Amino acid sequence: MNRLRDLREDKDMYQKDIAKILGMSQTGYSQYETETNDIPTSILKKLALYYNTSIDYILGLTNEKKPYPRKKDSN
Repeated sequence: MNRLRDLREDKDMYQKDIAKILGMSQTGYSQYETETNDIPTSILKKLALYYNTSIDYILGLTNEKKPYPRKKDSN
């Protein structure tokens, strides 16, 4: 996935660095970037939070890099 690669490279990081943050192997993460494997929702959430963007941006559904406003907890 080019967006994942671009976001990673914008931070001057390697696949192994992001894989470590996600608690997975570099090979597993590489398969997300190359679209060999689908990205689980839990990983998409972590990536969106880490890169401060939206899941829609990561998936190429929007060109707006800015994340959506977060909802407030209602306790």
